[in-house]
Amino acid sequence: MPGTPALSPRRAAKLKAKKYREAERLFLAEGAAVLEEAPSRPLQVFDGVEQVRRVSTLKTPAGPVGLFPFVDVAAAVLLSSVRCVVLLHGVQDPGNVGTAIRSAHAFGAGVALSRGSADLYNPKTVRATMGSIFHTPVTREVETIDFLAEAGRAGFGLIAAVPEDGSMPGSLPRKRLVLCIGAEGSGLPEDIVRACEMRVSIPSLAASLNASVAASILLYEAYTRVLT
Repeated sequence: MPGTPALSPRRAAKLKAKKYREAERLFLAEGAAVLEEAPSRPLQVFDGVEQVRRVSTLKTPAGPVGLFPFVDVAAAVLLSSVRCVVLLHGVQDPGNVGTAIRSAHAFGAGVALSRGSADLYNPKTVRATMGSIFHTPVTREVETIDFLAEAGRAGFGLIAAVPEDGSMPGSLPRKRLVLCIGAEGSGLPEDIVRACEMRVSIPSLAASLNASVAASILLYEAYTRVLT
């Protein structure tokens, strides 16, 4: 973003709040390991002790903090760039969202975040991606039913993850897929399950799996079908 004026630490610290991130279309990424994952240099780096303390959201700051422009993509771009998408519906925990993005990166997939899911640019989400936010196509604030319809028209198979009575993950079809995963506890609403063509359940001795674990398992299963 050439020509972007430098932000003072005080102004950059406001980016901890979503309304300021949306107004500026900028976000903060913290820690040397995360910054090293970025394919291009940050617009600005806060690396002085006092600067880092001002803009960091951690009690013990993890190192330099970089300023970046938003990196999310439109739904059409997401669907044209990957074979598999994990759609997180109503997953409000930033750690789960960030970890799912990291797993999507590992297995060559993209991510769609429904309205009501944790914000992609929440500092906790960004940290949990461990830099994968810069390598994984992500669409945010989607209306789930509308996104599924668009994906279906683009030739994707639509898969709903349900707690029980679904097919085994090993039965996923060998085609482009959207894997729909709800929050632990509430799961997917029935109208979203009905909009999908297949239900999948992950065998588990636990009562439920959190969203990032379920996403990782299903992404791996889908990825093995590409390899074989």
